[in-house]
Amino acid sequence: MKYDHLISLIDEIASDFLFLDGDVIDVPSTGNFLNQLGGIIKEAETLEVNDLKRVASGLNIVLEKTVMEDVDPDKGFHAVEKGITLMQQIGDSFKNTGQYEGNIEEFMEHISDLTGVETLEADDRTQAEQGPQEDTGEDVKEEEKFQIEDEALMQDFITEGLEYIDEIEVNILDLEKNPEDKDCINAIFRPFHSIKGVASFLNLEVIRDLAHGLETLLDQARSDELAVTPALIDIVLDGTDALQSMIGSLKEVLDGSRDRPLVMDLTVLKDRMKNVDKKDVPLAEPKKIGEILVKDEVLSEESLKESLKTSQAEPGKKIGETLIEQGKATPKQVSQALRKQTQQVSEAATVRVDINKLDNLIDMIGELVITQAMIKQNSTIQSSADRKLTRNVSQLEGITSELQRTSTSLRMIPIKQTFQRMSRLVRDLSKNSKKMAVVELVGEDTEIDRNMVEQIYNPLVHMVRNSVDHGLESPAERVKLGKPEKGLIQLKAYHKGGNVVIEIVDDGKGLDKEKILNKAIEKGVIKSRDGISDKEIFSFIFAPGFSTADQVTDVSGRGVGMDVVKQAVDKLRGEIEVHSVENKGTTVTALFPLTMAIIDGMIVKVGNERYIIPTTAIKQLLRPSQDSYNNVVDKGEMLNVMGRLLPLVRVHEIFKVEPEHQTPWDALVVVIEAENRSKCLLVDSVIGKEEVVIKSLGGNLKDVKGITGGAILGDGNVGLILDPVGLFKLSEN
Repeated sequence: MKYDHLISLIDEIASDFLFLDGDVIDVPSTGNFLNQLGGIIKEAETLEVNDLKRVASGLNIVLEKTVMEDVDPDKGFHAVEKGITLMQQIGDSFKNTGQYEGNIEEFMEHISDLTGVETLEADDRTQAEQGPQEDTGEDVKEEEKFQIEDEALMQDFITEGLEYIDEIEVNILDLEKNPEDKDCINAIFRPFHSIKGVASFLNLEVIRDLAHGLETLLDQARSDELAVTPALIDIVLDGTDALQSMIGSLKEVLDGSRDRPLVMDLTVLKDRMKNVDKKDVPLAEPKKIGEILVKDEVLSEESLKESLKTSQAEPGKKIGETLIEQGKATPKQVSQALRKQTQQVSEAATVRVDINKLDNLIDMIGELVITQAMIKQNSTIQSSADRKLTRNVSQLEGITSELQRTSTSLRMIPIKQTFQRMSRLVRDLSKNSKKMAVVELVGEDTEIDRNMVEQIYNPLVHMVRNSVDHGLESPAERVKLGKPEKGLIQLKAYHKGGNVVIEIVDDGKGLDKEKILNKAIEKGVIKSRDGISDKEIFSFIFAPGFSTADQVTDVSGRGVGMDVVKQAVDKLRGEIEVHSVENKGTTVTALFPLTMAIIDGMIVKVGNERYIIPTTAIKQLLRPSQDSYNNVVDKGEMLNVMGRLLPLVRVHEIFKVEPEHQTPWDALVVVIEAENRSKCLLVDSVIGKEEVVIKSLGGNLKDVKGITGGAILGDGNVGLILDPVGLFKLSEN
């Protein structure tokens, strides 16, 4: 039982090493192994298994030297392999006999010869054990000595580091909501530990020291030496921002956009880290360390209670120290109890794939889908009486469809990270505006096309800013209105009919319809307020330069932004609308297609050309009667569709195509909606509905108005995908 945890740590690193892909130890793998070795060294030291501690410390140096290419990779790989086997032998021997009678000196001499580091004696403390030296208050002038020894290693660190930053931000906000959650603290601790480890052997000393300092704070928090307070959360967030800036500057150095990495003055931050409020160990709650020791039969409950009384008489003294002084528990037993407090969170196994490779794979599957459709629609195949051929073609269609669905899912990532960034934004905005707000996330596991993540970020930022700045009242105002002092911002995401829906909800003052109407009339958006629905009124806020703010703030109110939000949503083939109730709150709903790679469209024919209309924009398909046609003065051609007069758009005139039918009652009309308006598109015929792979039109044609892309149809011909918003603008020119 005594050595079980140590052996499990060794088995874990052995298993990870066994499944390493080839004789290559890269930066991410090294960071993981260094962390595992750190745990083994600490456990071996606690259990006084010195031979094992020396071997693990030697492997630590081998790994560092191997990745820095000071050691031949093949020799380093096999040295690590041999060292892990030796650690297993030592661990098993201690478990069975309580000692190890073998000799590790031959292995340690081999490590010395390989790395150039003198043989490690049993009592030596290696660089890996010592970690960063205590801060002296003087930052290392990294700018003066910075040198990239290996661009590939640095690039790996930058990629990993920025991902770790995102992971930290996600979990730190969860921790603020649940400050006693040890799993959450561990989830934040590990990324800092990994950043510190890799930064150390890349000689990024400022980054290493900052990560080490933040890691230390979190270690104190999970050991109940430090309270998880708003002050601690602020320090971790500010430290994370600093790390992000410094790691980001390294990326700019590699890109050639700057000569030297950013060197930040961390004096104030480090001072805050040193003086963050400590709290007494929760002695009144012995259910943690105390209960563990009682459960392990180290001491009785009565004995624990006596020790608790002694500790309470000396403020600031830990129960573990008291138990050791009284001889009721050994340092090893207390240390083991502390480790049992924290539970390791299992991490999902993932494989990192280069984005370009993934995009190429998806593109090729798109080509396969097109080719399969062409085979299926080939006249020879369709007229064939060969049942086996028909069955094979049908099977090919099924396999291709499944490949398409799978490849599409590869592009999908949870929206949680984006939502967490919004949570951070709300936190900062409410703090700056002297308001109080809580954020509630709903459906954060909803997946969205990764290519859309960055494109929806700015629109979401602006909408969240509006919710905090214009939506939420001050705490005093809310109390007067009978509302909770803290405002509520909800971020919701869910799938609906092949689309992703994102809602931003606040329980603030709501939109003032009268104010919006007056502003709309003043700016000439409308001439009269008669017969205008609430939906139409709220849509006016998306007009360029439209703002009802009484004053301009640093956050919003300049009359710019919501029109840009609308443009960004339209660009993604999405829709946006607002619903609001005065003094109850506002809901902004944005709907986006599930993926940007494929579109569900209706293929229509105009003359000899074929066009694809996104089905999300289609409201109705009809053949109008002659009586429904009108030519209205100052408005042009109109059709009466179920009691509404809608403008008629002749597609053949816009794209200079000779049509089969000139008169609407001989042709077909597709009623489409965009920007909360509806119009009728005049087409010759409808070929059918089809899921098509979107293709770019290239640099020369990418800005053609009214067209958003192209697609290769089943017969091999190209169809142009219509952009409803662009068509509306073209028809009004």
